[in-house]
Amino acid sequence: MGDVALQQRNLVIFATCLMLLIVVPVIALVGLFAWRYRATSQTATYAPDWDHSTQLELVIWAAPLLIVICLGAVTWTGTHLLDPYRPIGRIAKDRPVAAGVVPLEVQVVALDWKWLFIYPQYGFATVNELAAPVDRPIRFRITSSSVMNAFYVPTLAGMIYAMPSMETKLHAVINTPGDYAGFSSNYSGAGFSGMRFRFHGLDDAGFAAWVARNRAAALPLTRANYLTLEKPTETVPVIRFGRVAPGLFDAVVNQCVVPGTTCMADMMRTNGADPSAMGGKANSGTPRGDIARSPLTTTNAGGPPPASPVDVKQRGPSSPAESTTPKQKPL
Repeated sequence: MGDVALQQRNLVIFATCLMLLIVVPVIALVGLFAWRYRATSQTATYAPDWDHSTQLELVIWAAPLLIVICLGAVTWTGTHLLDPYRPIGRIAKDRPVAAGVVPLEVQVVALDWKWLFIYPQYGFATVNELAAPVDRPIRFRITSSSVMNAFYVPTLAGMIYAMPSMETKLHAVINTPGDYAGFSSNYSGAGFSGMRFRFHGLDDAGFAAWVARNRAAALPLTRANYLTLEKPTETVPVIRFGRVAPGLFDAVVNQCVVPGTTCMADMMRTNGADPSAMGGKANSGTPRGDIARSPLTTTNAGGPPPASPVDVKQRGPSSPAESTTPKQKPL
């Protein structure tokens, strides 16, 4: 239902059909040769001294070579035109993006185990609900709070990874109004199966009403509320935030939402100018403050190993049924 997804689908179909031009004849000839030259055949020509045919060699090598050249040219061109970091040049076939159109920016944060969508142009945020107006370019900025995930709305565009301390990008457009599924396509822990959201393609009036509904929400997305939301929870319902703390997304990317934490960008700029400049500064070593020393990070390796494996403290439940991760509570 989106032009980018449509072009990706067509590229996959074309490449598959092109490869089938070789695969199908080869499979058919295997069956034909096995039947024609079977041991009981009385009509097949027996030519034990035959070892070369120029015409056959030309067919064997020329056909695959031409297909590989064509496949390489099409996929190379297609993958560059459909680069997720590249702003789209059209909203549909023969419909280029009009001059002066401002793309809709959506900042995406993959949390454990839910999706946070921030709309900086409108000043609100939602959890597990995404919407965009039809035929307007969308620019996604994507990151993760902890572990790697993959943002994927199949009918909109291909998936793109969400990684902590990094920002990835995706450009797309939705052409048909509707209610579509979105999810994480990269396993990320106990609540992964419930890490799903709905993507709504709306006309201009419907999108304006959806924006007004979200901006009317009383709950603000302050840094304190974000830190509460960031905690692992499963099967999270839709949550709406009428206001968003300035610079929150950049703080998430730089791992400095906690007050008093040095942002990674500032740390790298300082270290790049003077490697010793951060010495002695609080929270300069890690984005979340000092890490407590343990036997594995000192010269002392600790005591002897445990007598029984059951004595080893587990970091998580031994089975999904024993998970104690709470359901999402109101902020």
